[in-house]
Amino acid sequence: MHTRKRPRSVWTARLAVTTAAAASLTGVVATTSAHASVYSSCTISRCADARSADSIWASKGYPTSSGWYSWPDGKYNYTGGRFYNREGELPSGATYYEYDVYSRAKGASRDAYRIVVNRSSGVVWFSPNHYTDFYQL
Repeated sequence: MHTRKRPRSVWTARLAVTTAAAASLTGVVATTSAHASVYSSCTISRCADARSADSIWASKGYPTSSGWYSWPDGKYNYTGGRFYNREGELPSGATYYEYDVYSRAKGASRDAYRIVVNRSSGVVWFSPNHYTDFYQL
């Protein structure tokens, strides 16, 4: 039996389509951007969740030590501590801290949803894709 070899571009296109379909079914988001996009407002999906998480973190005084904190739903949420803004995407000269948006069982893997708080000004940013994009809340 003889099989015909397909050109590489056909397989590349099939792989891209298959990967996109799998990502849309599983909710997995790949982040490959070298530079973040920064938006002055947040109107995308999950902004309400980020605002709710921000309110809870604010009620806890925005802890600066990384670790697990009890959450109102009986689960836990994590703060990674200081966010250094190494890429310089957010305004410079500020001290930022990062907090997870969604609670989970203590010790469970973290997802990509974060809020980043400017401790000086109180301005809060939401990143739905682990610092690829920032939306001001």
